[in-house]
Amino acid sequence: MHLLNDILIILGLSAFVLYVCYLIRVPNIVGFLATGLICGPFGLGLVRDIAAVKLLAEVGVVLLLFTIGLEFSFRNLLHIKRPVLIGGSLQVAITVFCGFAVSRLFGLPLGVSVLIGFLISLSSTAIVLKIMQDRAEVETPHGGTALGILIFQDIIVVPMMLLIPLLAGEQNGGGQAALWIFLAKVISILALTIVSARWIVPFAFYNIARTKSRELFLLSVIAICLAVAWLTYQAGLSLALGAFLAGLIISESEYSHQALGDILPFRDVFTSFFFVSIGMLLNVGFFFDHPLYLSSLALGVLFVKALIVVVVAIPLGLSLRTAILVGIALSQVGEFSFILSEKALQYGLLTGDTHQIFLAVSVITMMATPFALAASPGIARLALRLPLPRKIKRGAYPSRRAERVRDKDHLIIVGFGLNGRNLARAARFSGIPHAVIEMNPTVVREERAKGTPIHYGDATQEAILQHLNIKAAKALVVVINDPSATRRITELARRLNPKLYLVVRTRFIQEMAPLTELGADEVIPEEFETSVEIFSRVLAKYLLPKDEIEKFVAEIRSERYGMLRSLSHEATSCTDLDLCLPDVEIKSFRIAAGSPYVDKTLAQTELRKKMGVSVLALRRKNQTISNPPAETVFQAGDILFMVGEPDRLADAISRFNPQG
Repeated sequence: MHLLNDILIILGLSAFVLYVCYLIRVPNIVGFLATGLICGPFGLGLVRDIAAVKLLAEVGVVLLLFTIGLEFSFRNLLHIKRPVLIGGSLQVAITVFCGFAVSRLFGLPLGVSVLIGFLISLSSTAIVLKIMQDRAEVETPHGGTALGILIFQDIIVVPMMLLIPLLAGEQNGGGQAALWIFLAKVISILALTIVSARWIVPFAFYNIARTKSRELFLLSVIAICLAVAWLTYQAGLSLALGAFLAGLIISESEYSHQALGDILPFRDVFTSFFFVSIGMLLNVGFFFDHPLYLSSLALGVLFVKALIVVVVAIPLGLSLRTAILVGIALSQVGEFSFILSEKALQYGLLTGDTHQIFLAVSVITMMATPFALAASPGIARLALRLPLPRKIKRGAYPSRRAERVRDKDHLIIVGFGLNGRNLARAARFSGIPHAVIEMNPTVVREERAKGTPIHYGDATQEAILQHLNIKAAKALVVVINDPSATRRITELARRLNPKLYLVVRTRFIQEMAPLTELGADEVIPEEFETSVEIFSRVLAKYLLPKDEIEKFVAEIRSERYGMLRSLSHEATSCTDLDLCLPDVEIKSFRIAAGSPYVDKTLAQTELRKKMGVSVLALRRKNQTISNPPAETVFQAGDILFMVGEPDRLADAISRFNPQG
C-alpha cells in the first residue's frame, strides 16, 4: 500500500505543480523536479518508498530511449558516427581533464579528482532527449550531434565503473580479462541487434500483426524493449542504451509507427517519475546553507561544459551556431553520474559533504537545462555578431569547395530530409534549376557523388544564402525540423530578397503566425496538411465532386487552417452517402459478350424509364467516360457504374448479363 500511496501523491502533486508551471510559463521538466523537491525526503517527506520510485524512474528512462530509437534508424545512426566516435571521445577526455585539474587546485586527492572529472563529463540523456523530442529537434544537426555524444557517454560509463575500485586503491588483477570479456559481449550484442533488425523482428511482427490482436502486439513490443535492455545490462552497459538499441531494431520495420503510438502513453507517465526522483535528491537545507557557493559551482559547470563541447564541435565541421546549441544542451550533469557516485560512496571515494555538493550542483544544472535550451538560439545569435573568422561561423566541411551558384530564377531547398528529397526530385523531373543546402556532411558527400546540386552550410548564415545566389532566386523552401533556425532563415531570406516566394514547413501550428510575420508567403503545418489529405480522400470516397473538394481545401488553406483550429464552420456538403441518400447504392459490372445490350445505345436501353437506374460512368479499356451521352454504344467488356435502389440495380444487372 505504501507504493500505491506514493504513486498517488506523486501524480496528484505533479498535476498541481504542472498546472502552476503552465500559468507562469515554466517548462514541465522543472515542474517535475520541483515536485520531487516538495515530496522528497529533504522536503515534506511525503514519499516513503524511495527505492520503488527509483525503479519506476528507470522504467521511464528505458521507455524514453526506446521511443527515441523508434524514431531514429540505423541509417541516421551511421550519419552521426563522427559525433559518436570523435566528438564523444574528445568531449569526455577534455572534460575529465578539466574536472581533474580544478579538483587538484582545490586540494582534493588524486583518485577523487579523477572521479570528479568522470562525474561532470556525463550529461543527462533523459532530459536532453526529452526536451529535443518535444521540440522536434532530434533530427536537426545539433540534435543529431548531441545524440551522438550522449551515446558515447552511455558507453564510456562502463569503463569508468571498472576504474572506480582502482581509483580507491584496490588492486584487481583480473581487470584486463574483464575488459576483453566486456568487449566480446558488446560485439555480440551489436551483432544480435543487426540480425534482429534485418530478419528476426520483421518476421516475428509480421506473424504477430496477422493475429490482429492489439494486446499481443503491445506485449511483444514491450518484451523486445525490455529483453534487449536486459541483455545490455547483463553485458555491463546501461539499460537506457539497450532500450535505444531495441528501438533501432523495430525502427527498421514497417511496424515502428504502431509501436511508437502504443508506447507513448506509458513513456510519458513513467518518465515523469524519473524527473521527480531526481528532484528528491537535492537536500534543500544543505543548499540554503551554501547558496552562493553551490550556485557558483553549478554555473561554472554549465559554462565550462558548454565551452568544451563548442570547442569539440567546431572541428567536426559544425557551424558556430550549431556548436553553441549542442554545447548548451550538454552542459548539465547526467543521471548516470549518480550511479557512479553511489559506487564511489561504497569504496569511500566520496565523503558526505563532497557527495552533497555533487548532488546539489548536479540537480541545479538539470533544473537550469530547460531554461538554457530555450535561451540558446538567442545566445547563438549574439555569438555570431562577434568578430570571429568566417570559417568558424560557417563551419568547416572537409571536402572540395562547392562552386558558387550562378543560376537565376532557381529554387533553393533548405534541408534534405524526406520532404527535401521529394522536392528536389520533382524539381529535377520538371527541369527547374535548384540548389539544396544541408548541414549533415555525410549526406552532402553522398548526394554530391550522385550529382545532386547540394551544398554544405548553415542557412541561418547570410554568407551561405549569398553563396546560393538568393537575390536571383525565384523561390525558397524551408523543410527542416529546427523551429528557431526556421525563423532565422525566413527573416534573413525575406530581407535579402523581398520578391522571393518563400514557403516554410513547420511541425507546430503555433509557428504559423510568427513565420508569416517574418515574411513567409506560405506556411505549411505538417499536422494539418496530413488532416487535409485524409479528409480529401474521404470526401472523394463519398463521391463528392472533385471541384467541390478542391474548393473546400482551398478555403481551408486561405483561412490559414482556421476551420481546423476552431471547427467553427458548418459542413455545407453531404459527406455521408448513407445519411443523405439512405436507399441508394452504386454498383459496377462488366458487360458480358452475350449481353442483349451489346451494340445498343444508352438511349435505346431506356434504363432510367424502364429500370429506374442511371449510368454514372463507363470505362472502356483505359478510358473513362463520365456521364456518357445518350448516343453512347455499349460494347462487350465495358464496365458500367450505375446508381439506383438496390433491388432495381440487381434487376438491371441481371438484364444486362442474363447468364451471369
